[in-house]
Amino acid sequence: MFVGLKVMIGIPAFNEEKNIGTIVDNLKKKYDYVLVCDDGSSDSTSKIASDMGAHVVKHSKNQGYGSAIKTIFNEAKKIDCDVLVTFDADGQHQISEIDDILKPIMKNIADIVIGSRFLGKTKNLPKYRKFGIKTITGLTNIMTGSKISDSQSGFRSYSQKVLREISPTESGMGISTEILIKATKKKMRITEIPITISYENNTHSKEPISHGTSVIISTVKHVAIERPLLYYGVTGLFFLAIGLIFAIWALRIYSEQQVFMTNIALIGICGIILGTILLISGTILFSIANLIKGNK
Repeated sequence: MFVGLKVMIGIPAFNEEKNIGTIVDNLKKKYDYVLVCDDGSSDSTSKIASDMGAHVVKHSKNQGYGSAIKTIFNEAKKIDCDVLVTFDADGQHQISEIDDILKPIMKNIADIVIGSRFLGKTKNLPKYRKFGIKTITGLTNIMTGSKISDSQSGFRSYSQKVLREISPTESGMGISTEILIKATKKKMRITEIPITISYENNTHSKEPISHGTSVIISTVKHVAIERPLLYYGVTGLFFLAIGLIFAIWALRIYSEQQVFMTNIALIGICGIILGTILLISGTILFSIANLIKGNK
């Protein structure tokens, strides 16, 4: 369909011997360059993928989803591909939808295309997973000012411009958010298309709590770095409000009962001091960041 276009399908995989053979075999029927990044699997993932015709890069030990994506980005740059498509190894993504995720980039209307589970027909999405994805996506949207519905989808396509200008650093699950934050900062065009995923035969082995915690920590870290006034300001206002509530409470008790509640008063004073420090820190860091941007 995309004549003359160099498309690379990049698959991060960890102990996926049950699925990888079928996935690579079906992909190779349509796409010439399929890369599997084996993130330190202890099973036969690498051998099966290689036997089915995929290019395989194997990490000596398990380094995390983000490290696999970084390796895939680097390999895509090496072969100078026009478009990179990242595709999960657990069998949930539909190969028939890859062309759909390529089209916006080929029409030059997007730099990143996300396959959204919430725009398509996703079956049996566990409630805890839906809640986690929505929470993380909400944080990402606050950070980027975007209106993305699924910031954690691993089914994406990236233009050559993205590969050239963005170098992810996260080693864990937070890399999906990191890429979107950096792309937004560079004013790249991000769009979504609906995809179909079924969780009926879910083989996903990642621990949802550790996954969610990792992504939230990563997102908060980027908020603190990229938008210090938002991060420190909101946090500072929270502690300042708590401090004022406890301080007023202590004063009211003293005025009515002539009893000084030391514990309540201390909480109030500490809250006010901490909140004030955070607000001042956020303002200073915001000013420094703007000064640096202005000198670039």
